[in-house]
Amino acid sequence: MVDVQWYPGHMEKARRDMQESLRAVDLIVEIRDARVPDASRNPLLDTMGQGKGRLIVLSKADLADPVETQRWIDTLTKEDQKAMALDIAHDPSAKKIVLEQLHELGKPKIERMVRRGIRPRALRAMVCGIPNAGKSTLINRISGKNRVRTEDRPGVTRSLAWIHADKTMDLLDTPGVLWPKFDDPRTGSLLAATGAVNESILDLKEIAMDTMHVIRQYYPDALSEAYQCDPDTRIDVMLEKIAAARHALKENNEPDTDRAAVIFLHELREGKLGRITLEHVDA
Repeated sequence: MVDVQWYPGHMEKARRDMQESLRAVDLIVEIRDARVPDASRNPLLDTMGQGKGRLIVLSKADLADPVETQRWIDTLTKEDQKAMALDIAHDPSAKKIVLEQLHELGKPKIERMVRRGIRPRALRAMVCGIPNAGKSTLINRISGKNRVRTEDRPGVTRSLAWIHADKTMDLLDTPGVLWPKFDDPRTGSLLAATGAVNESILDLKEIAMDTMHVIRQYYPDALSEAYQCDPDTRIDVMLEKIAAARHALKENNEPDTDRAAVIFLHELREGKLGRITLEHVDA
């Protein structure tokens, strides 16, 4: 696996701002990518969010293997932690589902207020996760407006902002934050493959080949079916096959493997290779 590291200065500032804001927060909504549910887990939240109820939303569920997604939901669900999967961008029921789960998690907090004779206030939930996971899309879906800018690239949201969801829930939108160092090269490579890392720092050919190895491990026929090649084609030759299948050729008609790597990663992210999960529970 190629070694990928990306932790620009704005992420460190965002981490400090998030840690400061957690004192005013009741709940955490952690957005993970359903295709890489473990690699997209930010370990900083395990320490920063101690004692807070957590809702894990596996986003981009329409692109992930539904069987593996359910297994991840079962694995991640605990007493004070709920897990669910959503196609945030297209599911019109996303607001209702998320708010219902948050109210269920926040019920003990409300009950404590009532027992103390305090009139319950709106619950406060911090929405956080890795870059390009769908945080701002969820905020817009819940608020019913395009309150925050969204793009299909990491690093768009740079500051924290409170959003009034309804009279019972306030949400804190946060920037996509990674962590200072990926201890396992596999983590960085998977995040790069799914679009959570700035591509300008990446060797996309290496990322593409790393990802092909993973896909072939879990979905042996996916590459050969997508690119009309022999199932036993060596990974180091696959980019040439993809270039031929997608007519990505140089002026001398040689395969343009740089363009092929970009095409492959784009088609993976768009779901054109099928519903693929790059991390399985028992792997």
